[in-house]
Order: sequence, then structure tokens, then C-alpha cells
Amino acid sequence: MTTYSFATTVADWAIGLMETLGAPGAGVAIALENLFPPLPSEVILPLAGFTASQGSLILWQVLIWTTAGSVVGAVLLYGLGAWLGRDRLRAIVDRMPLVALEDVDKAESWFNRHGDWAVLIGRLIPIVRSLISIPAGVERMPIWRFLAFTTLGSGVWNTLLVGAGYLLGDQWHVVEESVGVFQKVVIVVVVLLVVWWLVKTLRGRQDQDTPRHVRKR
Repeated sequence: MTTYSFATTVADWAIGLMETLGAPGAGVAIALENLFPPLPSEVILPLAGFTASQGSLILWQVLIWTTAGSVVGAVLLYGLGAWLGRDRLRAIVDRMPLVALEDVDKAESWFNRHGDWAVLIGRLIPIVRSLISIPAGVERMPIWRFLAFTTLGSGVWNTLLVGAGYLLGDQWHVVEESVGVFQKVVIVVVVLLVVWWLVKTLRGRQDQDTPRHVRKR
């Protein structure tokens, strides 16, 4: 019931923006969705597509403005990561329990090898699509590459959801339900990975604290 109420509130808010600003209103909503992941793009984008199907908005303008909004939001988070920087991040991690600086080094190495694909594919995954911009900024991924892969990934995601809302008409909420299931799967996978990482980290520290002669036994 709470989820439905929140989705309805977001839908009403997005409709208000689109009624006031037109297609740019959909872009503003998506820019804010990137900055605040709890705002669901799976509600805003299909609703924008449905609104276009009713003739209130023009479809190609909705696609352009929502993609522009995605890029603006992503660039702001990239800027946050760049401001945070590698040294600040390491200083923060150094004060955190259960997190070793070598984990940061591994993550940095991984992102340097797969950063382009991480940004591109990350734009297609709920929750990750917003957060992936921060490590890109921390690692100072060349801005032109970040913009290119963000625009491409966001364009695909937005086109799929806006197009689905356009085709489904007043059944646009079906998209929200389908993406919601996918998002729950992503959350479960992330939680499992975090648990696995915690167990691995704790076992590693126990091994380090255990004297060698005890380990041999």
C-alpha cells in the first residue's frame, strides 16, 4: 500500500511538471530521479510516454528532454565524485570498519579496466544507473567518454520505457510493475554480494589475527 501511494505521489508530481513545462518537465523529473534514486524512473518515463500518446506532448521531444535530464543528473553526480576524489575517498574508507584500503585499490583497478562498460551497462540497471556516476568522477574518467556512454545508455533506457508507455496507453503502469520485479532482483543480488563480501572480509581478518602455528593445526 505504501509503495503504491508513493508511486501515485510521484506520478502526480511528474504530471504537474509536464503540464507546467511540457516535455522539459519530463527532463527535469528525470534529472532529479538521477540525483535521488528513490524517485522511480519506471513511473516517470512510461507516464511521459502515455502523455505523449494522448497528444499532450510530442514523443521525440520527450525522448530528447528525458535523455538530456539523465545526462545532467549524471554529470552532477560525476562532479560530486570528482570533488570527493581518490584521496578523500581513501581517507573516509580508512576510518570505516570492515573495509580495507586494498578493497578500494581493487575497485579502482577494476573500474579503470571496465569503466566504459560499467557506465554504459550501469545506465540500464535500476539504482546502479545513478550511483555509477560517482566512481566515474572519483576515477576522473575522461568527461567526453563519460558523456558518450551515459548518453547512449540513458537513451536506450529512456526509449524503452517511454516507448512502452506510449504503446501501452492507459496501461502504462504495467511497465512499473515489470521493472519493479527486475529492481527487486537487483537489490537481492546486491545484498547477497554484500553479505558474501562481509563474510570473506571477516574470515580474512580472522586468518590474519590467528597465529601461524594455530593455523597449521
